[in-house]
Amino acid sequence: MAETNLHKLGASKRVHAIGTKAEHLLWLIHQGYRVPSTHVLPYDFYEQYHQDENGLRENLKNQLDVVLNPSLEYAVRSSANVEDKKSHSFAGQFKSILHRSGLNSILDAVEEVWQAVETPKIHAYLEKINLDSHELKMAILLQEMVPPVISGVAFSKNPMTGLNEIVIEAVKGSGEALLQGGITPDRWVHKWGGWIHRPAESDIDESLLEEVVRQTKEIAKTYGVPVDLEWVYDGRDLHWVQLREITGLEDIPIYSNRIAREQLPGVIKPLIWSVNVPLVNSAWVQLFTELIGPNDIDPNSLAKAFHYQAYFNMGTIGQIFEALGFPYDSLELLMGLTGDQQRPSFRPTLKTLQHVPRILRFFIKAMGYGRQVKVILPELQSQHDEFAKLDWANMGEQELLAQYDGLYDLNVKAAYVNIVVPLLMNAYNAMFKNRLSSLGIDIAEFDLTKGMEKLEEYDPNVFLERLNKQYEALDPNVQAEIAASSYDDFQQVPGIEKFQKAVETFIRDFGHLSESGNDFSKVPWRESGDLVLQMIVNYKPPQVPQKRLAWEDLKLGLLRRFQFQSSYMRARHFRLYREAISSQYTFGYGLFRGIFMALGERLKERDLIDRAEDIFFLYLAEVRRMVDKDASLKSMKSAVSERREAMEASRGVVLPEVIYGDDPPPLEAKGEGRKKLTGIPTSRGYYQGRVNVIQKVTEFNKMQKGDILVIPYSDVAWTPLFAKAGAVIAESGGILSHSSIVAREYGIPCVVSVSSACKLRDEVVVKVDGYSGEIILIEEET
Repeated sequence: MAETNLHKLGASKRVHAIGTKAEHLLWLIHQGYRVPSTHVLPYDFYEQYHQDENGLRENLKNQLDVVLNPSLEYAVRSSANVEDKKSHSFAGQFKSILHRSGLNSILDAVEEVWQAVETPKIHAYLEKINLDSHELKMAILLQEMVPPVISGVAFSKNPMTGLNEIVIEAVKGSGEALLQGGITPDRWVHKWGGWIHRPAESDIDESLLEEVVRQTKEIAKTYGVPVDLEWVYDGRDLHWVQLREITGLEDIPIYSNRIAREQLPGVIKPLIWSVNVPLVNSAWVQLFTELIGPNDIDPNSLAKAFHYQAYFNMGTIGQIFEALGFPYDSLELLMGLTGDQQRPSFRPTLKTLQHVPRILRFFIKAMGYGRQVKVILPELQSQHDEFAKLDWANMGEQELLAQYDGLYDLNVKAAYVNIVVPLLMNAYNAMFKNRLSSLGIDIAEFDLTKGMEKLEEYDPNVFLERLNKQYEALDPNVQAEIAASSYDDFQQVPGIEKFQKAVETFIRDFGHLSESGNDFSKVPWRESGDLVLQMIVNYKPPQVPQKRLAWEDLKLGLLRRFQFQSSYMRARHFRLYREAISSQYTFGYGLFRGIFMALGERLKERDLIDRAEDIFFLYLAEVRRMVDKDASLKSMKSAVSERREAMEASRGVVLPEVIYGDDPPPLEAKGEGRKKLTGIPTSRGYYQGRVNVIQKVTEFNKMQKGDILVIPYSDVAWTPLFAKAGAVIAESGGILSHSSIVAREYGIPCVVSVSSACKLRDEVVVKVDGYSGEIILIEEET
């Protein structure tokens, strides 16, 4: 038998074949962090164990007798070549045995770890991740047990959401309690310089936790990726006993409707979604490309619909921030997830400097963008007017789609300007606001647009007020007749030709407007004369604002007036440009309606849909296939009906502001007093189903496929229940508890440390949120 030697971890540069866990500990040692004294049995011990078990045991016993201290206890841990990897962690799969002392006891523990490799459980896991059992190699760590005063785990990022916050779970005594059923660890969450979550009561010294936070940050920064660390405190020193990369964070898209609900509010019809999202996002990608250079951002990846409601992909936006050298956490500012803690720094970094040439080019372009707008606006108006003159009703299906493609390309250009101009307007407003602040003047007290009569051209309220005054000047009997008339009847009323002409002019100029400028399925004013007439009749002028300061009221010296004037004029000009481009974009975007209504009529004639308006419940790709006479799309009537019903159901539901992952959360009807339980999310996902409370082994036969398993805790004997469960709720436990580990392996949501969960009634329907830790009762208990 070839000689097989133990290695003292960190003492020899010739250490090899020691497994991932040992490699990570060796890295910590080389970085100067405190790690318990550890010896390693490399892979060849495991290989020879299969060839000559007795001979190897004798050889190993002789070596251990030299290096191990008989008065100390040791932890015997696996260190396989396949565990703690980015692609798969093998969390909870291999065996670790603690508190072993004496040669024979330690040798028995070593053999137990090796024997556990051959269990059906390991082979099933290997098969699940497509690894051959012959690829597995097993080293073993023999680690001196640190007398545990406090034990815990620390994550440099939230492992459930991917947010940049340090999560700590800790218990008094041994770390075994983190894995045991019935034990709930104390939990802290640290973010931006402060605790955003902490136990109501805990006798664990906060200074120790702050040191855990400090070292966790250091380790993660030096290691280069988010890490999961296990630690032990002996009353004097902090010891690190395990390091592994947090897996799966790159698979957690983060979506927010905080901005989306302003741009695309409410439920969105499929056709609107499949036109608006790529159109607007293509313009955003063009802007991003100017700032960060060539990229592979897919415009469709920037937004996602959940239950027909819009969410922006904040993860992608966070990556753009990072590319510019800003913290990824900046996306949390946009999501409104900030507290009173320290905000992420926006100081330029080396990454920012890499983009300085592009940023400077963009800045120079922005400085002269007002001149470009004066050229672009007339061009857009001219081209949009050409489309508006076309007779959609007399075009064939293919020609209508060709016209759509041309209008789409034009509107992407308009969308780009409609993004850049408001951004610059906000920037110039902020500059001027700062100028006014230096004088002690709030910008709300200043009339920035005084004397800008050109603005009135884009404000329908100005013209509605004028029309209302004309209406109020008519004979009261005529007023009463108009108020009771339809628009068609109004046009026939004699003796009011001037007023009728003014109303027609208003509809010509503002008839493209509707209740939503982003939804061309909405009936525009030009198609709803009755509505326009009622708006004029019932118009109520806004209250006249108190007199505000104007430019001529500022007491400035010659030099300061010159300094102020530049920012003042830019702020005024870009306010006008914003109104002008917004009006033009809304007009051009609204032209899509005519094209698709004409297409809808063609599809109706072919009996593919019931009404022309049904086309808005189809996706653009489906419309194209129907125009191409794809035989697989004979009729879309049932799809339209199903989508109409689903959208109607979505109108009365509550969706979270932030959604983690690509799976839509279950619908929750609006209602007051809905009961909610909360706990610690430890396995991702959403699930809605019936509760099945199981508190002892004799109740196992109650479990039905798809039930939500509610338990006080779990250990190995409870594992078969997880194969049937749709989600798991446990009254106790933490991130490393058996319930959490097994739920993650099965890919089902899990929330632990849920007080009184076992008091839920069987078969009550609940929604489990494995990202936020919320359990919401959908069917209230009686």
